[in-house]
Amino acid sequence: MFKTILFDVDGVLLSEERYFDASALTVWEMLTSRNYLALAPKNFKTTYNEDEILNIRNQVFVNDKVLKLMKSRGLNANWDMIYLSFTHQLIHLLSQIKDKEMEKVARWCQVPINREVLLEMGHVLSHYQVELDFELFLTEFGRTNAVKQELLNYLNELAGEKLGVKTTSFEKGDLWFVCEHVSQEWYVGDDNIVASTGKPSVQTGKAGFLANETTLAPKQDIAGLFEFLIASGFQIGIGTGRPELETIEPFKHLKWLPYFDQNRIVTADDVLKAEQAIPKCSSLSKPHPFTYIMGLKEKKATVKECLETKLPIDNGYSVLIVGDSLADLLAARQLGSKFAAVLTGLSGQDARSEFEEHGADYILDSVVDLRGLLETM
Repeated sequence: MFKTILFDVDGVLLSEERYFDASALTVWEMLTSRNYLALAPKNFKTTYNEDEILNIRNQVFVNDKVLKLMKSRGLNANWDMIYLSFTHQLIHLLSQIKDKEMEKVARWCQVPINREVLLEMGHVLSHYQVELDFELFLTEFGRTNAVKQELLNYLNELAGEKLGVKTTSFEKGDLWFVCEHVSQEWYVGDDNIVASTGKPSVQTGKAGFLANETTLAPKQDIAGLFEFLIASGFQIGIGTGRPELETIEPFKHLKWLPYFDQNRIVTADDVLKAEQAIPKCSSLSKPHPFTYIMGLKEKKATVKECLETKLPIDNGYSVLIVGDSLADLLAARQLGSKFAAVLTGLSGQDARSEFEEHGADYILDSVVDLRGLLETM
């Protein structure tokens, strides 16, 4: 019998759609705005209607095929997806001017790429007829079997192939953090950007999506599930790739927060702090089980205690992870816990076969179906 149930958030409790919208707008801004590559500065704006957002997203992510490819390779963090999409397009753009500007291209590939470097690149690109090609992502990443963080490393291989330079500049570094900040501007908006990142917006005028979350079942039905779990004696917690602000604020708005001990709400901020505390460690984001280990031990546990936890844990049968992605399933497998897949993520019902192939213990159409599952045990 389960004692502890840990939930992912995106694709399980809250829709990922707004994150994906913000991700597409981020890539679009960094390609077109005068603050970055400035390929179409006169067409950039900070307010879009739903149809305009959908059009941009369909272009950038090729009707979500790019997102689905990254998800299928175990990449779960939106910031990584943004970085991968933008940087791939950047390499493609540079490949179109390398014959004329090889000296500059070679230099750019040997320095940390910050916003100033992007502005310089944009100035040079403005003198040439270059074209974006978002579908090329599917072709070029379809050639590799890279998964998870290997996908980011593959950017350097592509740079070598397409630009003729050996480089490590496209590993996670300054450019990744530029992408992260632009993404946060879109998602949390002007009012929350300093609280989210500690820095003001580069481009103001963004309302943000934080107060406009979509639940994946009626919010009162999800609240009823939490009430049932607590009344039945389960410990419940959260293990999410969302930052703390983007988890706590929607939960407050939806009146879900009182159901949780906040020591069991583990977010991307906790993962980042852990990575900073142990600089030599590899990524602790899912599918690494760190997020769920801390959810089990509570946030009062030290990073060292979490990382030294013997895996699989002895009482894994008593823990249930509820998630929507392969990254969640892989984390659960390392933990030695049971896994319930929820078919409300990006791929919807199409994800069923993938979860069956990877041996998910349970597959649910909706998170609220968890109650029925538990009542039959």
